[in-house]
Amino acid sequence: MKKEHWENVFTTKQETEVSWYQKQPKTSVDLIEKLNLSKEAKIIDVGGGDSYLIDNLLELGYTNLHLLDISSKAIKRIKNRLGAKSENVTFIVSDILDFKPEIKFDVWHDRASFHFLTEENDIQKYSNLVANSIASNGNLIIGTFSENGPLKCSGLPISQYNELKMKAVFENDFDLIESFTEDHQTPFDTTQNFIFGTFKKR
Repeated sequence: MKKEHWENVFTTKQETEVSWYQKQPKTSVDLIEKLNLSKEAKIIDVGGGDSYLIDNLLELGYTNLHLLDISSKAIKRIKNRLGAKSENVTFIVSDILDFKPEIKFDVWHDRASFHFLTEENDIQKYSNLVANSIASNGNLIIGTFSENGPLKCSGLPISQYNELKMKAVFENDFDLIESFTEDHQTPFDTTQNFIFGTFKKR
């Protein structure tokens, strides 16, 4: 059901017709750059769809990029946009809860995918997956709807977070380095409040 929903979204809507569209995902890029990692660092963007984060990271010279999304249509769109540059990206079509990575990542970035997990056992599964998939001293960057954000996204229910709630999900394996809230302006002139958190794996 979830896969059908997202395949439909990426079939029927243009990139500028979805609420999460950002031509310049400045906050995510800044948070990754702030980590001062080598350009060979293994970075995965989870649920990134056809967002422009990968484009921006390629322009900055990162060479070990991975993009996971449940929608094959979304992956096809970004591959078409990147053209030859797509050869520098590993694309993975999977539901995040079915993902079984073969490597450990230095950065796990998730903006606006995590909040679609609304069942406690799914959230716990995600937490365990993240802990097992990130290298020692690796980094987790989560961007998710805050308690002042919307209650639904793309017609689906979501989970809202504050700093304490987000910290509680990951505290068994990670230390929270920083968190902040930020307004995202959608293409429809509405505002969505996000909370971002950067965590370091112990």
